[in-house]
Amino acid sequence: MSEAIPVIRTVDHGTARLLPDVDRERAWLLTVDGAPQSYVDLDEPTHLEFEYTRRLGHVVDRAADEGDPLTVLHLGGGALTLPRYVSATRPGSAQEVVDADGALLALVAEELPLPAEAGITVHDADARDWLASAPAHSVDLLIADVFGGSRVPAHLTSVEYARLAERVLRADGLYAANLADGAPFAFLRSQLATFASVFEELALIAEPSVLRGRRFGNAVLLASHAPIDTAALARRTASDAFPARVEHGASLRRFTGAAPVVRDADAVASPEPPAGAFSVG
Repeated sequence: MSEAIPVIRTVDHGTARLLPDVDRERAWLLTVDGAPQSYVDLDEPTHLEFEYTRRLGHVVDRAADEGDPLTVLHLGGGALTLPRYVSATRPGSAQEVVDADGALLALVAEELPLPAEAGITVHDADARDWLASAPAHSVDLLIADVFGGSRVPAHLTSVEYARLAERVLRADGLYAANLADGAPFAFLRSQLATFASVFEELALIAEPSVLRGRRFGNAVLLASHAPIDTAALARRTASDAFPARVEHGASLRRFTGAAPVVRDADAVASPEPPAGAFSVG
């Protein structure tokens, strides 16, 4: 059997590298301009390597009864780790993936092809433009994992964007976003304030050391009009190989404080990670 070799290609937004994992026969790490983006095991799509991806996996697991299909919209594609996970754990799900890097999508389709029966449709488009034209109330779960390099683009941080996300969700639908920040959490607090102005229910999943300001890292923001099963999520995340905490209710409001709601006119991208910080999109 031939040994897998790295694949390096210029894509629309940088240089992509697909690096084989020497410990797993058909597993690959995707980086863009050196920043880790996705990890995929083609033989075991339920294997989630990155901490934040595992937390989004827990969200998928609690979004409906076990095995029930979902209608999912993914903003940001990478190597399609989460869409593959949903397809494997919830057969029959209808999924759309939107990513503005068409060359990256082509690379993934060529080197890490989806199973024919996956039920995943991929689109080369801007995430916000797609939301603006998507059918209203058509999605059970909206997962936003959009990073330009290592930063969330500014136009995906405003209240105008949050309202577009709300429009495509069903009445009991759930929004989940991968964000990254560090103390004093100006960006993360502003995102919580922004989504709290649109949705009644919010929760945040993050490693305790990140929430204590000890390091820069990822946090998963959840927003919905329906109650979020924070108790079940807390049990799952606390017992994970990479334990995390679920903040909600009064403690989350205290964390948010008096942070302002972000509008298009003053929106900025998420902060650049410090040198050496491990943050993935």
